[in-house]
Amino acid sequence: MRVVLFTGKGGVGKTTVAAATATLAARRGLKTLVVSTDTAHSLADALGVTPSPEPVEAAPGLHLQQVDTQRSLERHWGELRDYVRGLLGELGLDEITAEEVTVLPGAEEVIALLELREQARGGRWDVIVVDCAPTAETLRLLALPEALDWHVSRLLPVGRRLLGALSPVIRHVAKVSAPETGVISAGERLHRALMDVRELLAGESASVRLVLTPEAVVVAEARRTLTSLSLYGYRVDAVVANRVFPAGGADEWRRRWVEAQARQLDEVEESFAPLPVLTVPYLRAEPVGPGALAEVAEALYAGTDDPFAPPAAPPPLRFTADEVTLALPLADRETLDLARKGDEIIVTAGPYRRVIALPAGLARRRIASAALRDGRLRVRFEAGGAK
Repeated sequence: MRVVLFTGKGGVGKTTVAAATATLAARRGLKTLVVSTDTAHSLADALGVTPSPEPVEAAPGLHLQQVDTQRSLERHWGELRDYVRGLLGELGLDEITAEEVTVLPGAEEVIALLELREQARGGRWDVIVVDCAPTAETLRLLALPEALDWHVSRLLPVGRRLLGALSPVIRHVAKVSAPETGVISAGERLHRALMDVRELLAGESASVRLVLTPEAVVVAEARRTLTSLSLYGYRVDAVVANRVFPAGGADEWRRRWVEAQARQLDEVEESFAPLPVLTVPYLRAEPVGPGALAEVAEALYAGTDDPFAPPAAPPPLRFTADEVTLALPLADRETLDLARKGDEIIVTAGPYRRVIALPAGLARRRIASAALRDGRLRVRFEAGGAK
């Protein structure tokens, strides 16, 4: 099963590109699902169909799913939310306030990831296309499973041991209830589910495609996004330049736009090499419906052998007997930092940070050198000796 994610700065047309890609997959005979993790759902509008919380056929072989957050929340987070609601009630908050507080910011995006996992496990689809939220929200979302794993792996075992001993104290001193074992088990299930999502999206059959428009501000953000996605271990297999003005035109306004975009496209080709840069022309009308989206896809993937082939690039993070290598294309040396803490190394690139657990063979050794060359951070370890 192939998974393709689309992200980009808000307003660049990633939903249109995602819907067009899904339409092309279906027309090539692949059973295709297109789903959105963006809270501002517009996929149904692009495909010209009525949204549905369950996969609904938008065209032959093409299904759309718009996640029903409330219903999914009950299924995935029911026990946790019930505990929080009860706790707030004991603190004197009324039921409406408790209900509002338990639907946390970001819950809809997380629920969409869990729904994506359910669809992937069902084995029904050949291709799943994901219309992601704008880049900042997507990066936070894709970083969540691994960040949660770091905390849960350290805190949950301790929490289970302390729960039995501290429950009476919490109830007596704080006058509130401690979470039951079932609540902690619900947290563990959520943790495992999110790690399944990470394994799916960082796996060999998944990739991200960056959508941009040829404008300086948008291109600059796309460069940073490429670095950040690689930091978190996600493959990027293409860049999509959307709304490109065709050459020609007699008026001065059009010529200036064509010239400005040409300069940015040259920058994109140079910056993102060796990634392919796919282009979509600025269309005469908004593409709505499978027919119009199919035309967009034909223009987008013209000359491409197979837009649904697994990504050829190796995983961004690799371990050898004496080295850790992490792909960080376009990383800025001035904002890159490396630290060692126990059995982990901490890599910071701009505002984003990743904690990488070292395998046992490297965890016992000291760092000998670290260097960023040709878009790769290489951390070498001494041949012997304790850390």
